Amino acid sequence: MKNSKRHSPQAAAQRRVASDSVETITRLKNARRRRLEFRRMKYTCQARIHVGNGSAGGTHPPEATKVVDWENEKREIHESVEISLSLAMSSPSSEEEDRSSARNDAVLSYGSVSMMGSRKEMEDAVSVEIGFAAKDRAKCDFFAVYDGHGGAQVAKACRERLHRMVAEEVERCGVRSGNEVKWDWEGVMEGCFVKMDREVADYAAAKTVGSTAVVAVVTMEEVVVANCGDCRAVMGRGGEAVNLSNDHKPDRPDELMRIEEAGGRVINWNGHRVLGVLSTSRSIGDHYLRPYVISKPEVTVTKRTSKDEFLILASDGLWDVISSEAACQVVRKCLNGQIRRVCHGVGNQTRAAEAAALLAEIALAKGSRDNTSVIVVELRGTTTSS
Repeated sequence: MKNSKRHSPQAAAQRRVASDSVETITRLKNARRRRLEFRRMKYTCQARIHVGNGSAGGTHPPEATKVVDWENEKREIHESVEISLSLAMSSPSSEEEDRSSARNDAVLSYGSVSMMGSRKEMEDAVSVEIGFAAKDRAKCDFFAVYDGHGGAQVAKACRERLHRMVAEEVERCGVRSGNEVKWDWEGVMEGCFVKMDREVADYAAAKTVGSTAVVAVVTMEEVVVANCGDCRAVMGRGGEAVNLSNDHKPDRPDELMRIEEAGGRVINWNGHRVLGVLSTSRSIGDHYLRPYVISKPEVTVTKRTSKDEFLILASDGLWDVISSEAACQVVRKCLNGQIRRVCHGVGNQTRAAEAAALLAEIALAKGSRDNTSVIVVELRGTTTSS
């Protein structure tokens, strides 16, 4: 009886049902595990990283460029995002070291990142020029982020030309006061931005293409920031975040008043936009929106102190999803060694480069769909001010 019961059709059916249930549960668990893995890897599994050491202005020599696949494989996922990530790390050339020794100060540690995100085209550009200008023994370093819209032509033109214009003006307009050389930074920056705007006017595309710009000139005594548009410069100082620029948004009260007094309108069309078109009220280019959109920058000059920690310059792809305070917390922890970002296949990164890359990745993870460019400059130990 026992044997006949054990081999009865009913018992066999029960065993098959039980086996099927276990198999179904196992499949569900495996599927859930795969979904969690896909979700975790969503922003990195198909990432292409173009790495170049010591590049300036976002260009990399072919021999210093390589493609790194973070996972050594491509996974098929529901919502994939392809990322073009350029890392520029401070690796001073012999020429830069000579410049540094000439001015008797420490070489700035910096890192820059440009991430295409989910956009079809990379319209951002970054520029880093160490020791780009000099007057007697006073040297300056130049950092800039350009956020193009409508195309990349104007942003690329700014990357190639604007630092040269500033260098010419700095060396031409320096005024000696005792043993110091002083510059009219506001006049220098405004004049150079106007020249740059006139130069791109020769491009046929510049009528409908433009670029915002945030520029920082770092000297031993001060940090000069010129901003035209909605990029932003933030300084970490004494554990706090200090905004060195104000975003030029069309709904900013003074910008709104200026636009309306010029006869224009700001329309809330998927965000506040000039004439319902452009989401920034100042830029280089965009001549079809004049006089409502202007190229005049706002300039701030900040005296450096021993409390200065670092400088962040970034496009609105970062600032639309991360506050200045949160960004400074991330960078501070990176520079202090509390956060380490490991990029497989990449040589020794500076902590500033790690901080810049991490900020861009956080922006993407928080839903930024725009191009995102970030420069981080470490300021500690590079000033003699108290």
